[in-house]
Amino acid sequence: MADHDTPIYPLRFNPIYKEKVWGGRMLEKLGRSLPGLTNALIGESWELADLGQSSPSGGGGGQERSVIANGPLAGQTLREAVERYGDTLMGRLTTTDSGDFPLLVKFLDAQQPLSVQVHPSPAYARAHPDAHLKSEAWYIVEAKPGAVIYKGVREGVTPEQFRQAINDGGVEKLMIPVPVKPGDCHYLPSGTCHALGPGILVAEVQTPSDTTFRVYDWGREGRELHVDQALQCICFGPPNAKPYEKRSHIAGIHTTVTRLVTCEHFRIEKVRMSEGYQQEVPYDQPAVWMVLEGAGTLTPDPPDAHTQPGRANNRFDPVAFERGQTLLIPAGLGQAYVSLKRDTIWLEITFPQAMPYQIA
Repeated sequence: MADHDTPIYPLRFNPIYKEKVWGGRMLEKLGRSLPGLTNALIGESWELADLGQSSPSGGGGGQERSVIANGPLAGQTLREAVERYGDTLMGRLTTTDSGDFPLLVKFLDAQQPLSVQVHPSPAYARAHPDAHLKSEAWYIVEAKPGAVIYKGVREGVTPEQFRQAINDGGVEKLMIPVPVKPGDCHYLPSGTCHALGPGILVAEVQTPSDTTFRVYDWGREGRELHVDQALQCICFGPPNAKPYEKRSHIAGIHTTVTRLVTCEHFRIEKVRMSEGYQQEVPYDQPAVWMVLEGAGTLTPDPPDAHTQPGRANNRFDPVAFERGQTLLIPAGLGQAYVSLKRDTIWLEITFPQAMPYQIA
C-alpha cells in the first residue's frame, strides 16, 4: 500500500466482466483479451464502478467496486482512493448519499437484443427507498447495418395496452425503434422504457444504480420479469431527451471536441486529437476518459515549466493509455500534459454539478 505522501495521478482500472445471454465478443475489437472460454458471451464490461448500494426490488446487482490497475495505488478500490484523497481527487464533486462515486461507466455488447426494461421513475424512487434512479446515455461504438435501439413507447399507448402486449408477446410493436450507427449518442432519462437491439456495441454512462425492471425478454426463459414494478415506472410516450442531446462542435487544427449529451448528472464530449500533438490537461474537477482509438501518455509539466497560479505542480509518474482503456483524471492533478502517439479518440465525461457556474 502506498504511503500518504503518494501524489495523486491518473487512474486506470481493471474491467469487471459479466457474462450475459445476449452478449458476444465485440469487446475484442477494443483490443481486449476477454476472460473465460473463447465462446463465453461477455455482455458487459464495468469500466468504472463504485456501486455500494443493493437493489433488491428488481434487477439489483449488489456491490461492485472498481480496482485500480496502475501505479502505487494498484489493488485498491476506487472507494478507497476517494476516501483517502478527498477533494484532491473529487474537487467540488460530491459522492452519493451512500458515499459512492456518482458515475457508473460500462461497455455493453449486445449480439442479441437486451430485455425491454425500465429504471425507476423519480416518483417511484421517492416511494421506494430501495430503488434508485438510473439515467443513462448510450454512445454507439459499433453497429451492424440495420441496427436499432428501442427508446420509449409509441404515442397513445396506455398501460393496459402495454400489459396486454406483454402477455401476447407483442411489446416490440409498441416501442419506438431508432436506427443507429457508430458515433450516435442517445440519452435515456430514468423512467424511459428501452432496449438495445442486436449487433451493437455501446459505451454506457449512467448514474450509479443497477435497479432494473425487466418487462419483456423476447421469449427467453428463466429470467425474472418485473411487470408490475415496470408499469409503475414507465413514462409512456416518447422520452423527453432532445434537450439533453443538443450537439455543439469546436474544431481546431489538431483537436476537435463534440459535445454529445449534457444533463444534470454528467456531460459527454467526444475528443479527437492528432498524432504527435501535446496539450495541457486543464481540469479542476475529475474527468473520465473512455479511449476508443489511439494511444498516448499523460505526464506532469516539464520541471522548468511555469506553474499557473492556484494549481499544484504535482510530480506524478507518466501514465500511458491506449484504445479500450478507461481513466479517471483527478481534480487535483495539477498542471499536466497529454501527448498522442497516434490519432486518438476518447469520450470525456465531466460533471456539470461540480462546476462553479452553470453549463449551458
